[in-house]
Amino acid sequence: MKILAVSDEECQALWDYYVPGRLDDYDLILACGDLKADYLTFLVTMSRQARVLYICGNHDEEYLRRPPEGCECIDDQLVIYNGVRILGLGGSMRYHPGSFQYTEREMRHRINRLRIALIRSGGVDIVVAHTPPEGLGDLEDPAHKGFRAFRKLIEKYHPAVFVHGHVHLRYNASLPRERIYEGTRIINASERYVVEIPDREVPEKDKNRLMWMTKHRR
Repeated sequence: MKILAVSDEECQALWDYYVPGRLDDYDLILACGDLKADYLTFLVTMSRQARVLYICGNHDEEYLRRPPEGCECIDDQLVIYNGVRILGLGGSMRYHPGSFQYTEREMRHRINRLRIALIRSGGVDIVVAHTPPEGLGDLEDPAHKGFRAFRKLIEKYHPAVFVHGHVHLRYNASLPRERIYEGTRIINASERYVVEIPDREVPEKDKNRLMWMTKHRR
């Protein structure tokens, strides 16, 4: 499965200077927050086959009034797409009032609410977050501090991939795109990044079907 992960900064090559067919090779698009709703709507419209699954960044109040059209929010959800289990946990550490900012305790509670779904599905393959785990790609300032709860999530469930945004690579050119922790690839998707994972064998009836493992959709 070839996945396009996007976050924080709209890519001009995929929007202002888009060339027809540029998105055709992707099977799935994962949006990690702080992107204009119109941009995500454009991506899903121009894509030949890829769904757009998104979570909210700390600056995505716009989504409450006008969410991206044709895209699906997986914040606080566990879904399965073509055999791949995908968990969404948007938002940042709370540094001032905001709809998508959380304390460490609040984030831990959000993860605990997904425990039954994680048990039923046998774990998770990809975590889509806005903020990185604590000490694994975050920064020292309060706005860009990572969640300790994400480290615990990785240590317990060992997803193949943890993809996030929030920390723009232009903040520091030496920041790595990828790092490994407990066997999990932690990927900073700032602007765009391509992730490939092995295809899964799924029944024909389940191909390209999005299955919700949680009771309530946002």
